[in-house]
Amino acid sequence: MKKLALPEDILLRVEKPGRYIGNEFNTVLKNPEEVEIRFAMCFPDIYEIGMSHLGIQILYDMFNQREDVYCERVYSPWTDLDRLMRQNNIPLFALESQDPIKDFDFLGITIQYEMCYTNILQVLELSGIPLLSSERNEDDPIVIGGGPCTYNPEPLADFFDLFYIGEGETSYFELLDAYKENKAVNGTRKDFLEKAANIPGIYAPLFYDVEYNPDGTIRSRSKNNPAVPETIIKQVVLEMDDTYYPEKPIVPHIKVTQDRAVLEVQRGCIRGCRFCQAGMVYRPVRERSLEFLRERAKTLIENTGHDEISLISLSTSDYPYLGELVNFLIEELGSNGVNISLPSLRIDSFSLDVMSKVQDVKKTSLTFAPEAGTQRLRDVINKGLTEEDILNGSALAFEGGWDRVKLYFMLGLPTETEEDIKGIADICNAIANKFYGIPKEQRSNRLQITASTSFFVPKPFTPFQWSKMLPLKEYMDRARTVNHAIKGSHNKKSIKYNWHDADVTILEGLFARGDRRVGKAILAAYKKGCIFDAWTENFSFRKWMEACEETGVDIDFYTVRGMETTEILPWDFINTGVTKNFLLREYNNAMNAMVTPNCREKCEGCGAAAFGGGVCHENKS
Repeated sequence: MKKLALPEDILLRVEKPGRYIGNEFNTVLKNPEEVEIRFAMCFPDIYEIGMSHLGIQILYDMFNQREDVYCERVYSPWTDLDRLMRQNNIPLFALESQDPIKDFDFLGITIQYEMCYTNILQVLELSGIPLLSSERNEDDPIVIGGGPCTYNPEPLADFFDLFYIGEGETSYFELLDAYKENKAVNGTRKDFLEKAANIPGIYAPLFYDVEYNPDGTIRSRSKNNPAVPETIIKQVVLEMDDTYYPEKPIVPHIKVTQDRAVLEVQRGCIRGCRFCQAGMVYRPVRERSLEFLRERAKTLIENTGHDEISLISLSTSDYPYLGELVNFLIEELGSNGVNISLPSLRIDSFSLDVMSKVQDVKKTSLTFAPEAGTQRLRDVINKGLTEEDILNGSALAFEGGWDRVKLYFMLGLPTETEEDIKGIADICNAIANKFYGIPKEQRSNRLQITASTSFFVPKPFTPFQWSKMLPLKEYMDRARTVNHAIKGSHNKKSIKYNWHDADVTILEGLFARGDRRVGKAILAAYKKGCIFDAWTENFSFRKWMEACEETGVDIDFYTVRGMETTEILPWDFINTGVTKNFLLREYNNAMNAMVTPNCREKCEGCGAAAFGGGVCHENKS
C-alpha cells in the first residue's frame, strides 16, 4: 500500500482528503533513487483549481519524459489542513511520492493570479524553505516562478531564486541540464544561478539592483554581475505541432473546476484589446494544425475517459479551422456521448451556428463580453465589436432558441464618462428589446440577462500600462450608478446585475504595477495571516492596509497615479516582442478613440511578427 504523508486521523479531519492522497489515473510514478533531478510543480491554490490548469499538465508530461527527471505535483493545502500541519509539524509534501518538498531540487511555482501571492509564502513556509531567497542555503530547493504574473516579477523578487519568462517548452531542459552540470563539478548554488541567468528567458533577481528617485519612481536598474544579460527575452514556441502536449493527462479523484479533456487550438490572439495583457504578451498567433487536433482529441478521450472536451484559446472563434474541427468531433466522438465545450467565442452567425451544433440551447447560457456600455468607449479599448454586432448577434441567438445571456463589462476604463457607465444599462435594455421583439410563438416566455462588471486594472505590456486607476470609493460609486440605471430600465425584470467589492481590485493593481518595495508588504500581510486572498471568506482588506502602512508602501503611488510614458517601469527589462513604441502608439490611439484593425485585417507592426525568428500566421507568404 502506498505510504501517505498525512496520518489517517489527520485525513479524517479535513474537508476533502482526496486533495492530498495522489495516485490518480495517469499519474507518473518513478523511483526517486533512480533520477538525478526531482522537480516539484506547484499551483499555489487548492487542488481543484490547480488540477484544471493545462500549463502544469504540459510541463508535468514534458519533464517526466526524461528518465533523469521526476516531476511531481503540490498544491496549497486548504485552511483546515494548513492549521493541522502547523500544529503537528507535518512538512508540505508532493502528491506522487508523498515526500517533503524540502527534499527536492526544484520547486516550480506557476503564478497565474496576483491574489495568490501570499499562498506562495504559505507553500514555502510549510515546506520549511526560507521565505527570502537571500536566506536559503545549499540544501534548499531552487525556487523558480513562471506564468503570466512573471511579466512583472518584481513584487515577488525577494522570494524567488529564478523566474522563467514565457512558454515553458523552450528553455526548461537547458536549465535542468545546467543544474546537472553544476552538481557534477560541485558548483555552489550561486554558481548555478549565474549559469541559469544566461539561459534565454531566465531571470535571476539576485544579479540586478534598482535605485529610486526621491519621488519614488525608478532612477536606474543595473547589473551587479557583468556575466548576466541586460534584457530578459520572452520564450515562445513557434511550431505548435512540433512540441509537447500530454496524451495521458492526469484524471483527478474528485470533481475539479474544469473536469474535462482540454484541447488547445492556438496561442496568441489576433484581436488588439488595449486592456488585455494576454492578448499582447502571447503574440504572435500560432495555430495547431487540424490534423494534430483531430488525432490528439481522440487520444485524450481514449486515455482519460472524460465525457467532455473543451476547445480553448484566447479567441477560439478566430481559429481558422474551427468549423471543420467541430464537425469532426461531432462525427467521431458525439456518438459516444462526448460533449464539446466552446469557450471564448464571439457573438456572430458563424459562432452561433457552431454552438448550436454542440450545445443544448435550452440548458446553456450565451456568454459574451461587450466590456463597455458605449461605442465610443469600445473604440477606446479597441474591442472590435460594434453595437450593431451585439444587437444582431443577440437577435440571431434568440431566434435560435437561447433565452439566457451573460454579459461582462469593465468599469473604470480610461476616458470613461457617466454616459459610458449608464450605457451598460442601455445596452442590456437594447438586447432585451431584441428578445421581446420576436413574436411570442417563436421564443420562450422569459429572458434572463445577467450583467457583471469587474474593475479595470492597467497591466504591464498593454497600451494602458501607463493609465491610472480610480480610488476605491469611485469604483463603487460607478457600480451603484449602473445598478440604479438598470433598476430604472424598461426591461429591469429581465436584467440581473452583479458587481464585486473593489478592494481586491486595488491590490491587484498594486501587485501588477509594483516594484521590489512591494514585497515587504506581501511578507507583512502573510505574517498577519493573509492566505487564500482570492477567496472572499478569507480575504481581509484591513490586514492588507495595515501591512502596507507598516512597511511604508504607498498604494496610491502604484494605482491612482498615472505613470509617465518617459519613466522607467519596473518591468522594462523584459522583452515580450511587442515594442514599447507600438504600445505607446496604441495608447495615443486610445485617447483619440481610434480603432486599430485586427491582425488578419492589417499588420500594424507590433514587433511580434518577427519575434524569435517567427512570423504571424496572417503574414506568411
